[in-house]
Amino acid sequence: MAARGPMATLTTHVLNIAAGMPAAGMRVELRSICAKPGMPIAVQTNADGRCAAPLLEGAAFQIGHYSLTFHVAAYFRSLGIALAEPPFLDEVVITFGVADAGQNYHVPLLVSPWSYSTYRGS
Repeated sequence: MAARGPMATLTTHVLNIAAGMPAAGMRVELRSICAKPGMPIAVQTNADGRCAAPLLEGAAFQIGHYSLTFHVAAYFRSLGIALAEPPFLDEVVITFGVADAGQNYHVPLLVSPWSYSTYRGS
């Protein structure tokens, strides 16, 4: 039997592209669209704009549909940025599928008060 590599993980990080810095202190929630046990998971990004630990790994990281909710308006307001009410972007929800739980899935968010972008990293 071949040796198995490191556990695959689901991770994220957030970059504030308006200020050119990591989005420290943003609330992020992970949900399973299939209502898996242990969901939702709520975390806050650290000084590097990352979560302290993978959102999912090992047996908890399974094939399926998930969503990440990024609380962007609350984050930008915490920086003292005046936003309209309602803000243009309040919560950014990224819904995605995991087709192979043996691969790493990295779902970053590049965000400003008026725009966002994401991609699948590894």
